[in-house]
Amino acid sequence: MGDEKDSQRYEALAIPSYEEATSSRPTSSHLRLGPEEISDDAERQGLLRYSPQSRTQSPNGYQPPTVESARSSLDLPPSVDGSERRSAEELRHEMEQLEVEEADNDNGSHRSLLTNRFSKSITSFTNSISSLHLPFRQYLPSFSLPRIRPGSWVRAEHTRFVIFGRIFGAFLIISVVYLLVASDVLSIGARRSVGEVYDPESIRLYIQNHMNENGDIQQYLEYLTRDVHMAGTKGNLFYAEWIKDLFEAASLEDVALERFDVYLNYPTDNGRRVAIVQPVEKTWEAMLEEDAIHQSSPQTYSPVFHGHSRTGNVTGPLIYANYGSKDDFNWLERQGISLVGAIVIVRYGGTQGDRALKVKAAELAGAAGCIIYSDLEPNGEVWPDGRFMPLDGVQRGAVSLMSWVVGDVLSPGWASTPGEKKRLSPEESTGLVRIPSLPISWRDAKHLLEAIQGYGKEPPQDWQGGSLANEYWTGNQNSPMVNLMNMQDEVIREPIHNVLGRISGWEQTEKKVIIGNHRDAWCVGGADPGSGTAIMLEVVRIFGELRKLGWRPLRTIEFASWDGEEYNLIGSTEHVENRQDELRRDGYAYINVDVGVSGSDFWAAASPLYERALLRVLDRTSDPTTNRTLRNLWDAKHASLEGLGAGSDYVAFQDIAGTSSIDFGFRGQSFPYHSCYDNYEWMIKFGDPSFGHHTVMGQIWALLALEIANKPILPFDMEDYAKYVEGYVNDLEQYVRTKEKDASVPNALNFRVLHDTAAEFKTEAHTFQDWARAWTDVVFSGGGFENNVMAIKRMSHNNRMANFETHLLDLEEGGGLPNRTQFKHVFFAPQAWSGYDEAFFPSIRDAVDVGDWEAAQKEVNKVADIFGKAVHKLNHN
Repeated sequence: MGDEKDSQRYEALAIPSYEEATSSRPTSSHLRLGPEEISDDAERQGLLRYSPQSRTQSPNGYQPPTVESARSSLDLPPSVDGSERRSAEELRHEMEQLEVEEADNDNGSHRSLLTNRFSKSITSFTNSISSLHLPFRQYLPSFSLPRIRPGSWVRAEHTRFVIFGRIFGAFLIISVVYLLVASDVLSIGARRSVGEVYDPESIRLYIQNHMNENGDIQQYLEYLTRDVHMAGTKGNLFYAEWIKDLFEAASLEDVALERFDVYLNYPTDNGRRVAIVQPVEKTWEAMLEEDAIHQSSPQTYSPVFHGHSRTGNVTGPLIYANYGSKDDFNWLERQGISLVGAIVIVRYGGTQGDRALKVKAAELAGAAGCIIYSDLEPNGEVWPDGRFMPLDGVQRGAVSLMSWVVGDVLSPGWASTPGEKKRLSPEESTGLVRIPSLPISWRDAKHLLEAIQGYGKEPPQDWQGGSLANEYWTGNQNSPMVNLMNMQDEVIREPIHNVLGRISGWEQTEKKVIIGNHRDAWCVGGADPGSGTAIMLEVVRIFGELRKLGWRPLRTIEFASWDGEEYNLIGSTEHVENRQDELRRDGYAYINVDVGVSGSDFWAAASPLYERALLRVLDRTSDPTTNRTLRNLWDAKHASLEGLGAGSDYVAFQDIAGTSSIDFGFRGQSFPYHSCYDNYEWMIKFGDPSFGHHTVMGQIWALLALEIANKPILPFDMEDYAKYVEGYVNDLEQYVRTKEKDASVPNALNFRVLHDTAAEFKTEAHTFQDWARAWTDVVFSGGGFENNVMAIKRMSHNNRMANFETHLLDLEEGGGLPNRTQFKHVFFAPQAWSGYDEAFFPSIRDAVDVGDWEAAQKEVNKVADIFGKAVHKLNHN
């Protein structure tokens, strides 16, 4: 925790009550947690350009590389076993023959450059300034003045004037050239340093040594969990303005609130009910609320409901349908149990992880309403330390169909900016379910399940959940009648606010690395999303300190606090839809953290491009419990990057804009997800009492952003991507062959064209990475400098690498996944019927899943065509 002074800063602030948070704007002052003033001390001097003193020992025993050579400032792209590297002489010769070209998709971002002939013509002049030691010496070319013997001053008066004039003229020329070069007006012909004003290794050490040094993450999290802040409420706007203040205090640029007007819903007073109404002897009503925390902390409590649920008041026989998957409903149908007009009760998790699709499946089966409960975990046992969910705990959440429509459900495919007239009605939206639903606790579910014992069928063993006295029954049309009421306020245009701020890059300002975390929570959000938000604020603070020291990255780093994530990923999706052309052109990477810490097991899901950069970061960070490097732990469990489904704010970036994305965090076995029990007290008791994993998460997040924003050559790896895609194709074929066998249509699909394109990708990726390896040899054999020809080719190489993901989008007229055209990426999308899970080659899988083999073959050919064009653009115009 922080010192007493910091604690007092927090205690002095007023937090709005629940009523204030949801109805009226608070008038109290906002908390400012700007970085302390940094003195010009030895620590700052340690950040200066390479020096032996910068070789300090980092935390957790990490030994930084030596800095005697400029080569230490840049990680060398690894060689591939058995491959031949292009020689430095070959590349140097090629570059000397090249005329200066404009970087791909980067027109206008650099001033006009002259040809090599002019560059060579001024080399003799630039080489003559080398002896001067000026404050920005690294920007200057070499220069030397002719020596004048002291005795010459006594020869003649006119000689003195001539010499004085020459010296004055020389210094005048030097001053002009210095100003031009230092201001980047004159860059032609000069050899450019690929290093930085600050030693990159010292920057990394600064980040690791200062992360959470004063306990700021704990203080941020404690403050964030003082009140509820659902999307669209005044409580959430309060926190948005607070975060905006922190962004400004950290000297971020262009700090602003970004507003969208979107469709949201909220429960009404006395508008929710789950009750057995018949037979009379069994009448009973659920308590619904989480009583323990509701009574002890009313300020930090929000009502139990489903976001984007349907308004309704329905009554029908109660039927149990296990996890609510399509297979579960099909089993009930085969048993002769009709769901028409029934109130279905299902449990969270299992074979259908998406709560919205549970409700949708119940709707399609004919049910009138759906109840979802939190089962005991694991295996019918209550966790002894309360890490999962108390008996009265309830998992809230949205039931909008995010694997079908993402973002504002009334503006699919375009941004819901204020004043935007184009809009669907709720009845027209395919992103909304058509029957009412409510979540309940195990305490309430147990009573309902016991009420239908003896009705219907005894289900299979894998339908058995928490302990019941007489075990489980399905129920049927003769079951006790249950009333489900869910009356709510539905707001067609509710304002939500993202918070944005940036640090502009000095080489490619328009190219962006975006760091994002959502702010809104169903209650107070201890782990989800508070842990991620608190860590991001600490990353902002540290980058702000570096910025005040004069440091800038090569490329712009943009920070984003998203609103409305819990309601169908709204804030981030509307942002992307509002800027999709810009992001497709200039978005280099999106780095997302949602639940930053809920345990001690590190995981990551990403585009395969990230593997090398992530492993490098894991190699220099350590687990706070075992002191082993995270890379060592990662390798020990044979971990690999997971695929991206539809679980968080990366969806629109990866699947709509084609901006390569990653999502990661530390997770445990379980936590009180989307409950008001997910609070600060849970975190300090069970989640991460020492906040050691929060600190390491901050290091990983900041170092990964630094890798991508500050490496001269992007640390993405096309060869890793090719390796993963080869596996995706093999997995897809295996999946399809199983489906073909079940449908008795062997070899319905021909995958030859997809295998051939994947093989071509492997070859082209190797050639592409060879260029980066050769560039490294040439530049660092020259002492770490590059001329403008090499710089422009390097940036072109980076653009091709970043644009590869964009080239995998289906942007033809009417393009995108059939029936869910918001999703444009041909490799990645959420599964149509399992939204939280990834689906590689989603359009092909969608067609196979519905048994349309002709459409599936067309999608195989279409995907291979888009894939092949993207591969060709790696090394060819």
